[in-house]
Amino acid sequence: MKTEFGLIGHPLSHSFSQRYFREKFSQLGLSDHDYHLFDLNSIEELTSTLKHYPNLVGLNVTIPYKQAVIPYLTQLDASAQKVGAVNVIRIKGDERIGYNSDYYGFKQSLEPWLPKPFSQFSALILGTGGASKAVKAALVDLDIPFQLVSRKKSVDTLSYEQLNADPRLIANHKLIINTTPVGMHPHSLEYPDIPTHLLTDQHFVYDLVYNPEKTMLLSKAQSQLARIKNGLEMLHLQAEKSWEIWNA
Repeated sequence: MKTEFGLIGHPLSHSFSQRYFREKFSQLGLSDHDYHLFDLNSIEELTSTLKHYPNLVGLNVTIPYKQAVIPYLTQLDASAQKVGAVNVIRIKGDERIGYNSDYYGFKQSLEPWLPKPFSQFSALILGTGGASKAVKAALVDLDIPFQLVSRKKSVDTLSYEQLNADPRLIANHKLIINTTPVGMHPHSLEYPDIPTHLLTDQHFVYDLVYNPEKTMLLSKAQSQLARIKNGLEMLHLQAEKSWEIWNA
C-alpha cells in the first residue's frame, strides 16, 4: 500500500514540491511513497480529492488556498493559529490538522541574512495573502516593524499608489519583502509596482518567488546595489519542516 502526499493549489505549473519530495523518497529508499499535484479549480474540490486518495497522509497548500482550506480542517496547530494561514496538513484517519511551515522557513532564512541589530530595520510587506501572514508573524517575533502594501488601501494597508507618491516610504523602510506571485514564471518580466529607482545599497529586498531565480524585482534592486534574496532557501526549509510534521 502506497503512502501518499501531495500539493493543493492553483495553478501548479510552477511547483517544485513534487520533484523535491520524489527525489527525497528515492534517496531514502521509500519506494512505497509518492507525491501528487492536485490542481484544484476551487477549494471545494478538496473533499472529492481526499475520497479518491484514501492513502493520503500529508498535504502541502499553496496559493490561493492557504486560508480557504481552514474550514476543511478538524484542528489547527499553534503555528497555523499564530499565522492565520495553513500550508501543511497532516492527515490521520478522520483528523486533518493544519500547520504553518512558511513561518518557520521564512524566519530561518531571514535571520542569518539580515545584519544585526534588527532594530535598524522597518519592513514593507508587499501583498496581504496567506504568505504575507507568515512573514508578518516572523517579523513580529524578530521585533521588526512593518507596513503592509496592497493594490487597495485599507486601515492598516497602503496602496501601491500611495507608496509611489511618497519617496519617504522607501527611504524609511530598508527591508522590502514581496509575498505576491507577481514576477513568477511564466510572467517573469512583471514586478510589483514599487519605485525601484529609489532603492539604495542600504536596502535589503527579499522576494518569496524562486522561479525565476532572479526575478525582475530582484534584478532592478540589484542594479541599485541593494542586497537581494529569493525564496528558494525558504522553500527548502519549509519543505523539510513539512516532512518533520508528517513524520512526528
